[in-house]
Amino acid sequence: MSRDFGSFSEDRAIDYLQERGFKIVDRNYYAKKFGEIDIIALKSGVLHFIEVKATKKSFEPIYNITPTKLRRVINSAEYYLKQKRLKYAWCIDALIIKGDSIELIENITL
Repeated sequence: MSRDFGSFSEDRAIDYLQERGFKIVDRNYYAKKFGEIDIIALKSGVLHFIEVKATKKSFEPIYNITPTKLRRVINSAEYYLKQKRLKYAWCIDALIIKGDSIELIENITL
């Protein structure tokens, strides 16, 4: 995915989340040891670490969240909470953008 398309997709994701009552806390958080978290948002006392996956093609972008990628996001989330000294309930979500369709899948680690 090109950098421009990725940024455009994350902008769409942020608009989508804000329209649904999420407060954006951070964007493109990079934990040196583990990797990046696309969006960190807060809603109803729960911190959501959100991986955005988008495509222009017919391929299902959810399949780009591999077990390795998921482990990196979890490690980055734990690092973020420790670094910021936060005590929130939290979850890992996927926000899937395929054409004009946007879907938020909450708590993908269950």
